[in-house]
Amino acid sequence: MQQHISLNVEQLKAIPSRRLINQALRDDNALQATFIGQQRARDALSFGLGIQAKGYNLYVMGEHATGRYTLVHEYIAKSVDKVPTPDEWCYINNFEEEREPFVLRLKPGESKLLHKDIEGLIDELLDTFPAAYDNPGYQRKKAAIAREFDQRYDLAIDKVEQHAQSQNVALYEDNGTISFSPIVNGKPITDADFSKLDDQQRQHYYQLIDNLEDYLSEALLELPKWKRHSSEQLRKLKRDTAEQGIKPLLKDLEHKYANDLAILKFFKQLKSHLVDTIVELLAGDQKDDKQDEYDKRDVLEEQYLPNILVSHQINAGAPVVYEPNPTHQNLFGKIEYTNVQGSMYTSYRMIRSGALHKANGGYLLLDADKMIDQPFVWESLKLALKFGQLKMELPQLDVGMVNSMTLIPQQIPLTVKVVLLGSRDLYYLLQDYDEEFDELFRVLVDFDHEIPLNKHTLYDFVGRVRNHVMSLGLTSISDKAMHRLVEYSLRLAEHQENLSARFSDVIELINEANYFCCLENLTEIQVSHIETALKAKTDRTGRVSQALLEDIKQGQILIATQGTAIGQVNGLTVLEVGDSVFGTPARITSTVYAGANGVVDIEREVELGQPIHSKGVMLLTGYLGNKYAQYFPLTLSANIALEQSYGHIDGDSASLGELVALISALTEVPARQDLAITGSINQYGEVQAIGGVNEKIEGFFKLCQHRGLNGTQGVIIPQSNHINLMLNSEVIEAVKKGVFHIYTVENVDQALSILTGKDAGELNSKGRYPKGTMNYLAVNRLYNIASIVNGADDD
Repeated sequence: MQQHISLNVEQLKAIPSRRLINQALRDDNALQATFIGQQRARDALSFGLGIQAKGYNLYVMGEHATGRYTLVHEYIAKSVDKVPTPDEWCYINNFEEEREPFVLRLKPGESKLLHKDIEGLIDELLDTFPAAYDNPGYQRKKAAIAREFDQRYDLAIDKVEQHAQSQNVALYEDNGTISFSPIVNGKPITDADFSKLDDQQRQHYYQLIDNLEDYLSEALLELPKWKRHSSEQLRKLKRDTAEQGIKPLLKDLEHKYANDLAILKFFKQLKSHLVDTIVELLAGDQKDDKQDEYDKRDVLEEQYLPNILVSHQINAGAPVVYEPNPTHQNLFGKIEYTNVQGSMYTSYRMIRSGALHKANGGYLLLDADKMIDQPFVWESLKLALKFGQLKMELPQLDVGMVNSMTLIPQQIPLTVKVVLLGSRDLYYLLQDYDEEFDELFRVLVDFDHEIPLNKHTLYDFVGRVRNHVMSLGLTSISDKAMHRLVEYSLRLAEHQENLSARFSDVIELINEANYFCCLENLTEIQVSHIETALKAKTDRTGRVSQALLEDIKQGQILIATQGTAIGQVNGLTVLEVGDSVFGTPARITSTVYAGANGVVDIEREVELGQPIHSKGVMLLTGYLGNKYAQYFPLTLSANIALEQSYGHIDGDSASLGELVALISALTEVPARQDLAITGSINQYGEVQAIGGVNEKIEGFFKLCQHRGLNGTQGVIIPQSNHINLMLNSEVIEAVKKGVFHIYTVENVDQALSILTGKDAGELNSKGRYPKGTMNYLAVNRLYNIASIVNGADDD
């Protein structure tokens, strides 16, 4: 029988170079490290950020917490200073069509300066008007216009009065009302005296007064024309006065911005509109109180102050904007509304910028998975990038929002490098279903899950840890503590030669160790603080694993750790509950009897087995047929189950254990219960690697440790998994003492030999297995079952 040797202690975990770690701890050059590994991603980023051709936006692909955001920021920070500071943008009033405000492009720093200058102009306007209309010269001209009208009016009235007196009728004017009264005996008569006259006299005077009123109407026929002429003269006087007051104010501004044609054009439009506003608002003859002063200022500011969308510091370089919540409004900006007398109102001053406005001329970082969930955003972003125009739209209008007034702001030229940070699934989904995706995002930045452990990456790792330790206010971290952190990262990666790319998990552990370090009033993190933090986290998240172990201890879940049993082996499983991952043994049982139902997966029949697990069980039939039934039909009935499992089961890591249990039941040779087994198989009986190997081993070890290690207990794992071993110190110590064993196997025969204590047997030159071997017994039993079943068919 073949002798099987378990792994030695040196093979159970990687031992990082203490010499290199100590060097990195004392080398200040290591502190310059901002990132660990990911050379492929670095090269792609350097290319994507450097190329300026259209469509070369970036998609950064990888898991969260692998440093995607950090690396992107590191590379962009190097590029920011090389890119000139982009122009600023502000909206100004379109005096001809207020619904279509103009956009103004300004050099860095100019927008705030322009805003300040317009505020100064408004201050000067309020100081100048209405004071200019109180000027004696203005008042004389105004009085002259009024006097000219009064003279024409008085002349017309005098003419009518002379004509009336020649007819013995007096003319009266009272509060603008003109009336006539007959003159009798040299005096105008009263109404009482008029009533005493006879009918002929009264009729005479009635006719006379009618004629005089007609004469009056003819005399005042041109009164409206005189009034219009007077009003036009007054308006012209007010406009001339306003223009004279505005001209020197605007002239100073025009001289200041003589080199900017866009601003000069704005001032030209501003001048005529400003004159109208002053005539309407500030040409009153009465002095207003302070409240009115504020109201007038608000009116002027709402019409003339520029609305600054984006401003930059001079020589600030290209903007780098990260938008964590990429809604349509947060990206493309929005137009706000206010309620005015029951109607929705807006103006150019209520336009608000979005992340694309702020990143224009620079870089915009977005979470792709969040962005794709937002309505309208993806299509709008593609249009903006494709045509290089930033259009502010209101997508809610398309779904029923009705406003009394909305705006159509002038579009802004867009030059931005968009960096999407997203998952692998989304990347391939967009490639498959969106033809424009490849045109707009030509650069893929792919992050690895693991980082090869070498001198360079180890230096970077230590440097990043030292930087974080100092950021926490600590002085240092001990050699042993740093060594333990490297081991922890290797364990996260489940690889003896690769660090985990999820450096954020290491940061989390340092933060928790810092808590226990501070409790002891120390300024250096020791290895004891790391171990305490790990144990505390295990305790916090370990309620479910502890409960399962207690159930096994109390016999509620049946797991044997000694003796032998037919058709029964201990499998190894991994459970994930929240951020807690732990291994636990599970009993695998099999029964075999005469029949033609084949191998039945009980988990699949009750719909608890997921597709990959069911595939693993179905492979058993292929293995049995290929191995044993070359010369007779494979005929049997067998049931396989993971006992006392009540949830969904996925993965094919139990298929090796299921096959051993099946062959044990088939041959009626008992299998050892002091061993647990994990591994995936193919139809040729080759054992394949599985995941979670460390947790699986430690889960079974914990149970054996509780019941007492007898020196024979251990686990069987695939040979290809030995490089994934990063076991804890308790398991390593037990292996070192020889009380726990870890076997590796490459094929099913090796696993059978270990678990049954019998030789599996190899085919001889005659195509037969040696008598008494496991394979010999299996072939005979299958042949007998086939004979029984086929014989029953013949009957």
